Amino acid sequence: METNNYLEINKKTWNEKTEVHVHSEFYDNENFIQGKSSLNAIELELLGDISGKKVLHLQCHFGQDTLSMARMGAQVTGVDLSNKAIETAQALSHQLQLDTQFICSDIYDLPNHLSEKFDLVFTSYGTIGWLPDLDKWAKVVSHFLKPNGKFIMADFHPVVWMYDNDFKEVFYSYFNIEPIIEEETGTYGDRNATIETKTITWNHPTSEVLNSLIQNGLQIQCFNEYDYSPYNCFNETEEFEPGKFRIKHFGNKIPMVFAVVAERL
Repeated sequence: METNNYLEINKKTWNEKTEVHVHSEFYDNENFIQGKSSLNAIELELLGDISGKKVLHLQCHFGQDTLSMARMGAQVTGVDLSNKAIETAQALSHQLQLDTQFICSDIYDLPNHLSEKFDLVFTSYGTIGWLPDLDKWAKVVSHFLKPNGKFIMADFHPVVWMYDNDFKEVFYSYFNIEPIIEEETGTYGDRNATIETKTITWNHPTSEVLNSLIQNGLQIQCFNEYDYSPYNCFNETEEFEPGKFRIKHFGNKIPMVFAVVAERL
């Protein structure tokens, strides 16, 4: 399979998704502008007090979480592959008069565009699946952390990505054995959007995530798993508590999100 152009294909997709997402009910940008935080309880608990800290936010989309952390008193730099997302993030930052920096870059290439070190590197929800090589990713995370700096991530559990879109059968391997090339109409932010996109992604088991961090000088401090998603972004879901979603025919039988906190040695 030809995947050498995965960056070009995925960038085009995320440029198109951004145009839809910024106006979607899913992202609720109007209330965000009015002061609503886009961060969920899972990551807020892991982040704790970040006032005065330098934070690098990898794969920030159009910047809501980046700006939410800035509202918490952090000095935040957001990075994303999509130039449309970064342009939108910069416009939001200007509108909200927040002192944030945004960089359009492939994660692997970021050391060529940024020379600072950070107290905290953060990434969340739907991020690592866009990257073919987690060892290279973890090297970037380690590179940007100060000694004793922390890496915090929350993402959808790799078990979720094994299933077909309606969670009826195991469709993909749990393991990173090949790229997954798909075409879709609409987007999780607006399933009725009139866009058709192509994506190239990779599944990553938890062992690959944890070992990549460990092998690049990070010490795992905690690894949590959650039986719900804070986002209603999958098919066949039910909201069993406010802001908590599960696959209705699975109940609490599968993990839907995991989180990691690691410290750079």
